[in-house]
Amino acid sequence: MKMNNIRTIKGGANLKGIIKVPGDKSISHRALIIGSIAQGETTIEGFLHSEDPLSTADCLRKLGANIPNIKEDETFVISGLGLNGLKEPREILNCGNSGTTMRLLMGLLAGQEGKNFILTGDRSLNERPMGRVGKPLSLMGGKIFGRESGNKAPISIDGNKLKGCVIGTPVASAQVKSALLLAGLMASGTTTVIEPASSRDHTERMLKAFGADISIRGELGRNVVIKPGASLIGQRILIPGDISSAAFWMIAASIVPNSEVLVKNVGLNPTRTGILNVMNLMGCNYEILDKSIIAGEPIGSIKVKTAKNLRSFNIEGDILPKLIDEIPILTVAACFCNGVTEIKDAQELRVKETDRLKVMARQLRKFGAEISEKEDGLIIKGQSKFNSAEVDSETDHRVSMSLAIASLLAKGTSKILRADASSVSYPAFWEDLAKLTN
Repeated sequence: MKMNNIRTIKGGANLKGIIKVPGDKSISHRALIIGSIAQGETTIEGFLHSEDPLSTADCLRKLGANIPNIKEDETFVISGLGLNGLKEPREILNCGNSGTTMRLLMGLLAGQEGKNFILTGDRSLNERPMGRVGKPLSLMGGKIFGRESGNKAPISIDGNKLKGCVIGTPVASAQVKSALLLAGLMASGTTTVIEPASSRDHTERMLKAFGADISIRGELGRNVVIKPGASLIGQRILIPGDISSAAFWMIAASIVPNSEVLVKNVGLNPTRTGILNVMNLMGCNYEILDKSIIAGEPIGSIKVKTAKNLRSFNIEGDILPKLIDEIPILTVAACFCNGVTEIKDAQELRVKETDRLKVMARQLRKFGAEISEKEDGLIIKGQSKFNSAEVDSETDHRVSMSLAIASLLAKGTSKILRADASSVSYPAFWEDLAKLTN
């Protein structure tokens, strides 16, 4: 991805208008994977046409899935292959920069008996930890090999007969859990995944909507049990707008003076709405309209107006898995609240596309933010006065968009280097920003 691009933003504009954000990335990945292994046709509308889900589509096509060429904003149909219909690919499966693609495919392919698969990614993905999926899969009988004792890609998988078992995961991670549930579809016997805190549940909801024998147990839904044998039947899926993308506008409308933004058709899955909990703590002014449920996922529109005297907030513990992608923009918000905000237990952010804690602290200080970094989080002093600066996304999509919102609150004109990193999850971000600020 070449990113020498620079965007300039004048401070002082307000945000007004109606916007639709890109489809939910997590649900887009899962719709492709589950649609490919279901029987019959799956119709997908609202798909996120961006690099990561397109990497998943590309890998699935190499495995024999019938996925047409996907065009932006167009509904498309997948003819499913059934659970045993995946083919051994002739070439290496390239997952690009997408950790979701690699981790979910590891689970999907581990139980494909007698077939061999190799997964790789770009330089950044090949440094991300994969042992957290490979190790529990090997407990089920998976044969998974990779660099650094199986912890890093390229990953080689020898498809094998899996046996269901009870697995406790050390971190609450939707990707790890999803990989194990997909493996459980192919295993003999029941697979139970027990998490330390409940993570996003898109995979469970979608598998259930397709007819899988899956149940959620235990306190706070931390035990997920899947039994093999049920047929998955193709469905019609409307992918809701990604609340992690909507979060940029929701926070921007809250902190930028004289703003009012309506974000249409946003996913309101309770494992993802941590941002709304934090907005409540801050005292933001928002309402939710037009609620409904589609393919197991709740959906609605969110209207946000500027709020005065926002309060500082603390984020720690169980809410973090519901907020992991929103921490960069919430770091910006914290600079404009009254009082001191503390983010704890967020060490997971150090192994994202970049070390997001370090990068956000480093870049926001250039505007004049007072932020100190800790091993597992940040301490942010509120009521900052931002002055224009030259900042750098450091190639991270969520950092790029967070810096854009920060620039609106800075005096003067700011420059963002490598700004088009945003296209990873939100290709039209800059056009939407222009639309709302004009």
